[in-house]
Amino acid sequence: MGCAVQKKQGLGICWAWAAVLTLALAAVPLAHAQSKTAAKEIRPAAAGVKAKAKVKAKAKAKAKASTPSASRASAAANRKAVVRSVVRIQPVSASFGHLYGLQKVEDMLDLKSSVALVIDQDTNEVLFSKNSGAVLPIASITKLMTALVVIEAGLSLEENLVVDQHDVDATTGSSSRLRVGTQLSRGEMLHLALMSSENRAAHVLGRTYPGGIRSFISAMNAKAQLLGMSGTRYVEPTGLSSDNQSTAEDLTRLVRAASVHPLIRDLSTSPEASVPVGARQIQFRNTNGLVRNPEWEIGLQKTGYISAAGRCLVMQTQLAGRKLIMVLLDSAGKYSRMGDAERIRKWLATAPFVPSAVAAPLIMTKAAVSPDSVSPVSPFTQFMPAVPFVPAAAGLQSSAVVAPAPVPASERVLLGPQVLPVSLSAATP
Repeated sequence: MGCAVQKKQGLGICWAWAAVLTLALAAVPLAHAQSKTAAKEIRPAAAGVKAKAKVKAKAKAKAKASTPSASRASAAANRKAVVRSVVRIQPVSASFGHLYGLQKVEDMLDLKSSVALVIDQDTNEVLFSKNSGAVLPIASITKLMTALVVIEAGLSLEENLVVDQHDVDATTGSSSRLRVGTQLSRGEMLHLALMSSENRAAHVLGRTYPGGIRSFISAMNAKAQLLGMSGTRYVEPTGLSSDNQSTAEDLTRLVRAASVHPLIRDLSTSPEASVPVGARQIQFRNTNGLVRNPEWEIGLQKTGYISAAGRCLVMQTQLAGRKLIMVLLDSAGKYSRMGDAERIRKWLATAPFVPSAVAAPLIMTKAAVSPDSVSPVSPFTQFMPAVPFVPAAAGLQSSAVVAPAPVPASERVLLGPQVLPVSLSAATP
């Protein structure tokens, strides 16, 4: 009997707990539904607040814009934005040769270079001449003299040189991959200056010369005078200055003197080179694509360009069975100097004869013909075209036409179309 009572009491307790749990579980979804309803009611209210805020902001901006000062400020801002979007094209400054009108002188090969001179290196015979006595900026052709002075000074090519801020400041306006702190040997700097026309490398060579940059420039000018380059002057070792000036005739003397050194020949005609710059190996290429052309046999070369000089090129090459020195100055187009060199090469290869000179008739003293003589006569009197031009040794200040000094008839050598052609077979080897 007692057991039955206990069982009934236990079942009652179980049913009570079950009822409590049922009520609790039923309350959970009800609370969740109530929270969802509350959230739905809150969201529209919040959205309404935001919408009201936007309307107020727009009304405020409209009120500000309606004032005259605000509208003027807005219009000024728009004008500034338009001005900033305009691309300003800077006019390309004309070269000295074009300012002198040298490009107007015609020649039978229709060269694009204002100045051209081709001579036989062994006999000094003039094969082609055009404005060869004009004094013009020579750009990076300068680096040939830089190399010549460095090599003849006997400085160690293994000595390490460091690019510093002076080299960067002196070559402002030109691009370079030699950063401040770059350390290369003097030989590597020389290689980059001749092959890739590296301006910072050339300036390092001048700055590290005994006595510094001023002594180096003095040595460059002294060497020019020693070679008889009386129409030439240098003010720095890179060629970036338009005050570095010379004539085509003078440059043939420089090419001849530089070609004596095998190192200058090898470095200037090297197609490419890889040098360590910091932790990387950087590839440099020759600025003269003709060194990679199998149709050319080039012993020495140097290119140059600044706006005042135009595109320039000097080469020592083997053409038509002769060692020739070729000078092209003030060429207008990017590839026109190479095109002019090709025109001259093809002309020499196909012509049945080699004229003593083709261009405007020139008068040259016999003293100037001799490769061993250093004529004290001005370059304007040594080579003067029949059509006068306006050279200026010190820039653009001169405006007078330079007249040649009278040359005795016994000392005259007529050059130009009047001279009878010289056959290749009869030419001096």
